[in-house]
Amino acid sequence: MPEYTTPAAAAASTISTRSVDPADRVELWEDYNRRALVGLTCSPYSEQGLLARQTNFRLGGLRLAEITGNEHVIERTAKTCRALPKDSVFASLLVSGQGVFFHGGGCLTPAAGDLVLYDTRRSYLFGFPCTMRQLLVDIPREVFTESCAAGGVPTPLLFGGRSAGEGALVSALRSVLADWTAHCGTGDPDATAATVLDLVRSLAGPRLGDGPRLDDGAATAGRASRLAVAEDYIGRHLSDPGLSAGRVAEAVGVSGRQLSRIFEPSGVSPSRRILELRLAGAREQLAADGSRHLTVAEIAHRWGFASQAHFTRVFGDRFGHTPGATRPGP
Repeated sequence: MPEYTTPAAAAASTISTRSVDPADRVELWEDYNRRALVGLTCSPYSEQGLLARQTNFRLGGLRLAEITGNEHVIERTAKTCRALPKDSVFASLLVSGQGVFFHGGGCLTPAAGDLVLYDTRRSYLFGFPCTMRQLLVDIPREVFTESCAAGGVPTPLLFGGRSAGEGALVSALRSVLADWTAHCGTGDPDATAATVLDLVRSLAGPRLGDGPRLDDGAATAGRASRLAVAEDYIGRHLSDPGLSAGRVAEAVGVSGRQLSRIFEPSGVSPSRRILELRLAGAREQLAADGSRHLTVAEIAHRWGFASQAHFTRVFGDRFGHTPGATRPGP
């Protein structure tokens, strides 16, 4: 049986069942999930056997799992809950495919783009009748009750397109999670975790009695959450010279005009926010003793400036002196 691999520092581990004999795949999958995510049993329904892949990322005080697979069912029975306790709330976003989620109170049928929120202390069965991709956030229950809803999740909840506000929040959460996995977890994990919790709180609070109804506060909740998503995206792409307000708007899922309105409470435009963060980061690095070996041009490039001349001009306009004057003395 192969060992689990660590593809990047931000990824706790990853595994694929394709690397083993079909007869050993289920055992490998169950063993891996028991160690990395949650205790469960798995039943494949494809003639090929279980073809699945999972990568787990650290995300501040949370964990994020990216899971793909063919037709299969996973089940966490009452017996498994007792034998392999797990005290978390899972936020499972189905990116592609469809699912059937059975629990003690009934059945949910998430489609691509929907989010299921549930407590891992209670039994459930999650079935996938076709090829699927899932982004699953593991939120320790004490974190959830402190940051999202004090009463926890008494029964599983399904979020999707019940209202414009709900749909916007789920879409924003998907954007944050998908971007984090696509870039192998680069960026500030604590800031991203805070954004995720803010979005989950905005979704779950109204249903669990810990916040205003989305129909009443959709505009405010959506704007605040999308601002958090935009800020998170900007922070993780500052080194990309191609980062622009247009790119941010596309990532958040709004028009350029809408993005400007979202940024209005911050007092700056999206383009200005990008520039300010780049200048602040470059200034800090210029002043650091550990950056003495880097030229001004190299630091400018690292913070997404296309040319040293442009960097020097905007730096002088902002701070009143040249980049070279910021460097530490001999």
